[in-house]
Amino acid sequence: MYKIGEFSKKVNISIDTLRYYEKECLIVPERIENNLRVYNDKDLIWIEFIKRLKLTGMSIKNIKKYANLRYEGNETIPQRLELLFDQRHKLESEQETIKEHINFINNKINIYHKMQKEISDKKVIH
Repeated sequence: MYKIGEFSKKVNISIDTLRYYEKECLIVPERIENNLRVYNDKDLIWIEFIKRLKLTGMSIKNIKKYANLRYEGNETIPQRLELLFDQRHKLESEQETIKEHINFINNKINIYHKMQKEISDKKVIH
């Protein structure tokens, strides 16, 4: 079990962010005497999952939906899958857009390489 300060360091998230996550019901830490928050290894895995969802660009709103569904139990797996499929679709769409941008840049680079070669070839001829 980890107190909030130790857990914060372990997951590299500020105490304020952990409290915000708790307020938004993204994580529900256990409480001990004096109402102190304590976290366990399952919370560690869950926070790492939340961090990864954020890196995929999933909104806090959708992460919150996912967390609520998770806390409701396994009967919500279909809804959680839908959120993940939606996020994957967004990422695939972004990937296509990025590929188009890379192709655009590569075409411009190829044009400049041809121009440089033509300039270089003209210098050799003269």
